[in-house]
Amino acid sequence: MNFKFFIDKHREEEVIVYAHEKNQIVYEIERIVQQSNHDLFGYTETEAKKLNLLDVNCFITESNKTYAITNEKLQVKMRLYEVEGILNDSFIKINQSCIANIRQIEKIEATFSGSLSVVFKNGYTDYISRRNLKAVKERLGVKL
Repeated sequence: MNFKFFIDKHREEEVIVYAHEKNQIVYEIERIVQQSNHDLFGYTETEAKKLNLLDVNCFITESNKTYAITNEKLQVKMRLYEVEGILNDSFIKINQSCIANIRQIEKIEATFSGSLSVVFKNGYTDYISRRNLKAVKERLGVKL
């Protein structure tokens, strides 16, 4: 398989794939292109910032509002289930009000009560619910 990349600021961006069949790589490219068409913005009181999903630790819900947790807490003007619908495979729901970026997880800790907590690279901590525990463990390969 060959790969070619061209930069032309005067043309509209597009991805063209020539393949013998629609295989896993083609499906993955298609999924990435479709997801890149969704721009998410985080809002502070005075500005709107375009979110880079690589920098988002997690999306949470507090007081009926959705927030993106990066190095700061930015409000997202969508419901959590709407955000979940446009996220890629790097994100997993860890409880009813939190969708975590698995690439931003620093560690998973067992608590005294027997539950598991996720600590993100920016220091934010949230818990893994019993309902989502099995899926999270399988996805991350955790044996706690």
